[in-house]
Amino acid sequence: DAVRRGAADDARGTRGMWRVANSTADFEDVDAYGGGIPTLNAHVGRQVWVWDDAASVEDIAAQDAMRAAFTATRLTRKHSSDELLRAQYEARREARGLSAKTRPPAREAYASGKGVDGDAIDARAVEQAMRAGIEYYQGIQDDDGHWASDYGGPMFLMPGLIIAAHVMGKEQEILGGHRREEMLRYLENHTNEDGGVGLHIEGHSTMFGTVLTYVALRLLGRSAETPSCAKAREWILSRGGATEVPSWGKFWLAILGVYEWHGLNPVPPECWLLPYWLPMHPGRYWCHCRMVYLPMSYLYGIRATAKPSALTDELKLELYVQKSYADIDWNSARNACAKEDLYYPHPWIQDVVWATLMKFEPLLVNSKLRKWACEEAMKHIHYEDENTRYVDIGPVNKVFNMLCCWFENPDSSAVKKHIPRIADYLWVAEDGMKMQGYNGSQLWDCAFAVQGIVATGMAKDFGQCLKRAHDFIEKSQVRDDCPGDLSKWYRHISKGAWPFSTRDHGWPISDCSAEGLKAALTLASLDDDLVGAQISVDRLAECVNVILSYQNKSSGGWATYENTRAGKWVEVLNPAETFGDIMIDYPYVECSSASLQALCRFSERYPDVRAADIAHAKKTGRQFLKNIQRDDGSWYGSWAVCFTYGTWFGVLGLIATGSTYATCPNLRKACDFLLSKQQAEGGWGESYLSCEKKTYHELIDQQSGKPTAHVVNTAWSLLALITAGQAERDAAPLHRAARVLLSMQLPNGDWPQQTIMGQFNQNCMISYRYHNSFTFWALGEYRSKVLNA
Repeated sequence: DAVRRGAADDARGTRGMWRVANSTADFEDVDAYGGGIPTLNAHVGRQVWVWDDAASVEDIAAQDAMRAAFTATRLTRKHSSDELLRAQYEARREARGLSAKTRPPAREAYASGKGVDGDAIDARAVEQAMRAGIEYYQGIQDDDGHWASDYGGPMFLMPGLIIAAHVMGKEQEILGGHRREEMLRYLENHTNEDGGVGLHIEGHSTMFGTVLTYVALRLLGRSAETPSCAKAREWILSRGGATEVPSWGKFWLAILGVYEWHGLNPVPPECWLLPYWLPMHPGRYWCHCRMVYLPMSYLYGIRATAKPSALTDELKLELYVQKSYADIDWNSARNACAKEDLYYPHPWIQDVVWATLMKFEPLLVNSKLRKWACEEAMKHIHYEDENTRYVDIGPVNKVFNMLCCWFENPDSSAVKKHIPRIADYLWVAEDGMKMQGYNGSQLWDCAFAVQGIVATGMAKDFGQCLKRAHDFIEKSQVRDDCPGDLSKWYRHISKGAWPFSTRDHGWPISDCSAEGLKAALTLASLDDDLVGAQISVDRLAECVNVILSYQNKSSGGWATYENTRAGKWVEVLNPAETFGDIMIDYPYVECSSASLQALCRFSERYPDVRAADIAHAKKTGRQFLKNIQRDDGSWYGSWAVCFTYGTWFGVLGLIATGSTYATCPNLRKACDFLLSKQQAEGGWGESYLSCEKKTYHELIDQQSGKPTAHVVNTAWSLLALITAGQAERDAAPLHRAARVLLSMQLPNGDWPQQTIMGQFNQNCMISYRYHNSFTFWALGEYRSKVLNA
């Protein structure tokens, strides 16, 4: 024991481990992680990773083992499983009174007694599996009520932060300590076998991912001869060099000073001075597009560039195939893009626009008009920063906004407020430290968890878990509109809505508001003594008001953050070769269905509130769902993988607005589609390739080469079919699917994290931890509507 204690003391002197810190108490007097930065609700839902140098040698060794296991299989199993997070909560489970007492059922308990998978499962086995699943899941719920999780996946995010830290001369403050080590681990873990790096962790190698990763590795201290750098550079040079990187990559290289600004297509800040009635005004763009190109226009307008250094001089030699940097033809480079990256080719009209703007750009540089335009852009940047408590809408504009503030005034309070909020985007797992696609998915995940737990019929057994979740949902509702004239800042109303992540982030979304409202209504149906006092009808009505305001009059559908503000033709101006459909806020099946479901649920409980408005929204929204259904009966899912996800939403939206299988041919086609994709063993498995190819792609097991089930796709499909009354026609497909879910449950009650399940802009994937809540939700519906029907 004395030897162990001595070894532990030595380890503490030089080593430590990561732990996640959440909410109020963890941030008191911790300036590095948020002391003094503004918050609306005492940081409820905030999750940051901090270094613990007082950890035991055993815990340190356990984290090391998790990392080593991931690295050993990184080329075949590319998705981490949040093992560091889960281990942390597991260690606290008993002290929190959340011990998991139920084990999943043995295989014999749900195996077919007749040797046929299509016969019914013993309801006791289903109940045991659900109870084991929820007991496990409540143990990883945070004390503030949300479920913390990894929202990583894209590989182009963290390199931008690393470049920004170098430009600002704040490497130690932003990347120092133990972050650098974990960032290196992540970047090298997600290098593909050919030496390149994908757009996302599971994607094929791209110039965008590889160039930015190479630069990030070099800035973090790797030498050009390090194997990871040498292989990446070989990949880059063999495909034409960094002049072939897409426009966003060119932009980052220009800021770093290793690419010339006249080798980019213009991003003129003068666009912000145009009258709003013009259909191409940036205020009409989708907010994520708008808020990225806003700071880009300022940085472009002032030609924001890092001070040259020995390292940037080396990068100029390492990244290009030309004999010297001076030999590069920057005009030809402007529209160059590697074939591996080219998802959205520029239409000819766009080339004409850029060529014309290039003619005028020399006249604008350093002009009074340019100065005015940059000042106007900075006003919008500060407004965004202040109204998101310096979180910002997403990681790309977060870093760009911080850079803008630094170039405007390196010593400003804005820069000082930006830096602590970087932690909100950094996540640590066994594969290393990554930059997330948002500051988390806290509200979104919590709303689904509530609906899933209640669907099992076990709410009374998990009252404390639901009460914590209810408290989080209540504290996360957006309570006010943004200040000032919303039209001046191109903002939609937000009072009463719910965000995707946290209240401090503050950007509400239609489907997040809808799922938040559904969760609040679900909890309101339970006893206050069990789950806490229900949210007042006035506050719920405020959410209804926002949801109704989101509906587009022209289509009847719902977009994401705002109404659709321009026509689809504006997409011809999409300058990002890597992403599709980024220019306007399109209406989607997910947003439309969730909004319809929420409005219907609200009107059932409060039939006299906004009755006529809700009835009209139901009628037009229902028609929108029918209009966008594909000929094969499916709906394309724009925010997850993919047709199983979209079709689940489509089915639930139709049923909420009055469809039945007998009366609605759209619903029958949807059911036929799902049944046609059920695998021989009973599950569904869909690849992320469905998203980018826009046709259904089966998930294939890498080792066997055969189709394999994914627990999440199976849960979505099972939920859709059960809700559509499949049990009344033929319950065998449902029994087979439920068996697959039971067979995939792990001994501790968890379900496995498999391949990536989220997507955005058709071509980039992102991580969600959907494998818990949707699975016991589906099993709950199976027990109540199939076995007990």
